[in-house]
Amino acid sequence: MQPLSKKEVEIIAQLEFDRKYFFTREDIRHFFKDNQQISDFIYGLRKKERIIKINRRKYYLIPIKAKSGTWSEDSFILTDEICDGKNYVIGGWFAANYWRLTDQIPVQVDVYTTRRQGKMKMMNTRLIFHRTSRRKIEKAVVQEISGHSFMIMSKEDTNQWVNSRESL
Repeated sequence: MQPLSKKEVEIIAQLEFDRKYFFTREDIRHFFKDNQQISDFIYGLRKKERIIKINRRKYYLIPIKAKSGTWSEDSFILTDEICDGKNYVIGGWFAANYWRLTDQIPVQVDVYTTRRQGKMKMMNTRLIFHRTSRRKIEKAVVQEISGHSFMIMSKEDTNQWVNSRESL
């Protein structure tokens, strides 16, 4: 792992102190004079593998206490941050496991959203994005884990989904 500069340590320490592991350029703007300095800073930390790009605007800070440089975040929180907290619902076997409708430990998170589709692997979490309608997303329930809210299929809808799988 490459060493960090004094300014990098200062900014990382401030983000950790504020418990702001998911951050945007706006969160660190006051440390820099212009956008180019911010871009250089982010580029340097990504190259040193101290931050991970989550989506177009958001980054994840790997804490200093991660000696090996690898870190894992709760899948519910990661999914919520990737989707910016809107227009998604967690479903499939991951939701069934959350509601204790199955003993199976899911290997992937099925995310139903109106905005994207495809596969993504981030921080040892495999995410599969499925396209769905806004009406199905509106039926989601909001739950909380570690002080962070996320949207998941209701227990009834998940139970129907599991029962439809068992009849196949």
